[in-house]
Amino acid sequence: MRHKHGYRKLNRTSSHRAALLKNLAIALTKEERIETTLAKAKELRRYYEKLITKAAKGDFNAHRAVFAQLQDKACTNKLVTEIAPKYAERNGGYTRIVKTRLRRGDAAPMAIIELV
Repeated sequence: MRHKHGYRKLNRTSSHRAALLKNLAIALTKEERIETTLAKAKELRRYYEKLITKAAKGDFNAHRAVFAQLQDKACTNKLVTEIAPKYAERNGGYTRIVKTRLRRGDAAPMAIIELV
């Protein structure tokens, strides 16, 4: 049983899971809307909203903290200078998840995650 367990493992090792979330966050920063499985979208929401909260400060340390997670200069700059200031007065809830369809190959539930 997984009562009160903190996160979804997504059938991956911890390093693979970290790389997956980092790449999904980079894609969401670039495109501002991506389609992925529902479980990945829900886990990405937790990861990405913490990034936006850190980036909302907008100072040099915010750049460092976000870059430590994303390791992509262009996306870090976009997140800190363009995306996060939009949500400066908002207390969480920066992303929206919309369930879309069942994937044809394995019937996995798909969802679109986008910035509000």
